Amino acid sequence: MTQLAVFEDSLAPYGDAYGPGLMNNFAPLGGEFGPQKLKVLSGKVPADLNGVYLRAGPNIRFEPTGRYHPFDGDGMIHAARFENGEVTYRNRWVRTDAWKNEDAAGRSLHVGVRETRKGSDKPLKDTANTDLVAQGGRVLALWYLSGDAYEIDPVTLETKGKCPGVLASGGAISAHAKVDELTDELMFFDYGAEAPYMHYGVVGPDRKLKHFVPIDLPGARLPHDMAITEHYSILHDLPMLYEESAFALGRHKVKFDPSLPARLGVIPRYGAADSIRWFEFSPCFIYHVVNAWEEGDWVVMSGCRYMPVLDQNGEIDAVRTARDVAELVMHARLWVWRMNMRTGQTSEEMLDADRNIEFPTYNSRLSGRRTRFGYFVDHSETRTLQWYGVRKCDLDTGESLGAWSDSPAHSYYSEPWFAAADDYVAEDDGYVVAFQWNEKLNRETLDIFDARAIGDGPVAQLEVPIRVPSGFHACWLAADRMTR
Repeated sequence: MTQLAVFEDSLAPYGDAYGPGLMNNFAPLGGEFGPQKLKVLSGKVPADLNGVYLRAGPNIRFEPTGRYHPFDGDGMIHAARFENGEVTYRNRWVRTDAWKNEDAAGRSLHVGVRETRKGSDKPLKDTANTDLVAQGGRVLALWYLSGDAYEIDPVTLETKGKCPGVLASGGAISAHAKVDELTDELMFFDYGAEAPYMHYGVVGPDRKLKHFVPIDLPGARLPHDMAITEHYSILHDLPMLYEESAFALGRHKVKFDPSLPARLGVIPRYGAADSIRWFEFSPCFIYHVVNAWEEGDWVVMSGCRYMPVLDQNGEIDAVRTARDVAELVMHARLWVWRMNMRTGQTSEEMLDADRNIEFPTYNSRLSGRRTRFGYFVDHSETRTLQWYGVRKCDLDTGESLGAWSDSPAHSYYSEPWFAAADDYVAEDDGYVVAFQWNEKLNRETLDIFDARAIGDGPVAQLEVPIRVPSGFHACWLAADRMTR
């Protein structure tokens, strides 16, 4: 393996050749860093906060061969480990198959999702840069278009291999899988351009495949997330499709079809393929779910509904909606969908019409069980992937229960994760942790909030000695789960 470059940082390593996606806080780091203990700038690190906060994102290693999209960037994990009042930071690339091949070649060997692949010998790269989920004392690094599940040591960030349960399925895993922290079961789906277009599976706490079934869809779809309850999993069939003519030419282009409903499929956790029940709702795209649970005969799912672009007549502008989704331009609102498993009745409701909030998290100790609180980023309406603040919301009413931003014009937060206190006694007894880049101050911090008082600002703010480039999803792995 080639020797990694000495760590370096540039806010424009390729100038403006690839646009803003590789400049300023979206610019990749030139190497790996740490471990290093973090200096406390203000406040005090809570003594009852022990575990590790990990965040994934793109960090392209070699100059791209064509147009760049954030999903093309090699996955890098940034981690802050909390241990007895001290915090240690490090980052590492995920050693995917593609990363190792390019490492040996010393250059890029792949095309990106914006490029035409037909007739090309350069495959699309599984970058493992999108999401992180924790199961069995390890963390899985996952990718947007369905790929392998790379197992990561949560302390050293060493890539340990691929999850044997997902490998045994013979398929791939979507970016967003769900772990029931009470049973340590992993529920996942994958999707593709060939019938039956989706599969659903369960990996047990022993990391072995326990269940895997085909899910028949009417055609190829581009679902992004799923949800679980105590007894069910909820799969998405949304009107976000491949654009057929572009797909035939080897291009990854999406289209939105407002004539189709958004469908949510409820399947028992270990249900047969034909046990899924589909419920129809207004057409939309859903990037991210908050949580889901059961209330008697009802299955309830809370999430961030991507708001379709409307034309001057108030009708859905399908072209602009698809373009916004593809370019990660987000206009989302807190929403709730309800499905009655006995009567087939449905309802949906927007809980907050005013706030563009996304990248939701919650107390994951209660995954699949009723939760009242969600934690979100305030998303800029004008700047792509600028998350300028952290907010807590009531998932029953949509009421904002506190928000904070150091500098709305200059702050870039990472996905904030709720971390339960070591001996927590209530759902929101704990902390919210997030990296923050302040472009005006040229400063990276790790911000720690009391989850019951987000609006009071951080109870501790730590100096991170390097920049954490804007990225995607995070997770929290508590100390007791690290030893499983």
